Amino acid sequence: MRIDILTLFPEVFSGFLQGSLLGAAHCSGLIDIRTTNIRDFSTGTHHQVDDRPYGGGPGMLLMPGPVVEGVEFVKSSDPMPSHVVMLSPSGRRLEQSMVEEFSKKPRLLLLCGRYEGFDDRVREILQPDEVSIGDYVLSGGEVAAMVLIEAIARLLPGVLGDPTSALNDSFSGDERLVEGAQYTRPREFRGLKVPDVLLSGDHGTIAKWRLEQSVQATRRRTHTLTNTTPSATSRS
Repeated sequence: MRIDILTLFPEVFSGFLQGSLLGAAHCSGLIDIRTTNIRDFSTGTHHQVDDRPYGGGPGMLLMPGPVVEGVEFVKSSDPMPSHVVMLSPSGRRLEQSMVEEFSKKPRLLLLCGRYEGFDDRVREILQPDEVSIGDYVLSGGEVAAMVLIEAIARLLPGVLGDPTSALNDSFSGDERLVEGAQYTRPREFRGLKVPDVLLSGDHGTIAKWRLEQSVQATRRRTHTLTNTTPSATSRS
């Protein structure tokens, strides 16, 4: 799978892309991630990429020229069809089902905003798939892009050491349950013991217990979400 990232700050991704999971996946050829600087497509002596919004208002907007021309250049560099994703607060909320959808595409092009966002003609011309990672404020789309890349990479064949890990993750499977309680050594820590059922060796009973734990964890999460009111928006 190939992922192109268009950003004003490609250096932000250097450490992230060299990390254990993505670094190993890249070296083995399972995923090809490339960054492109939007500023490379600006014109003029000062390589301007942003300007004040017409009609007034705070902050600066990314100009349409460098963004649109940058996307068109990157798309044309490889005949493989690309699915353009704009990280935007007005996009659909990222969920595991969307991650699964994206992981099946041969190529993604992630568009990271900054400042107060994009001139709306970027959206009109490129017709991107707009995605938000949540209702809170970020300085740009770079962190949101990392979230999406990390989630997608886990689903690519060969990336995880244990191929069943992704299948058992929270929000995976038909029921989209959250993972329940899990334990490792020691058997007792500060008076808290590992549940006896996990030491029984009865795989059927253990599977039933784990399902019950997942259902309980999902109910707790659902209760928390229904009693929480969003208070901010994300620029990602």
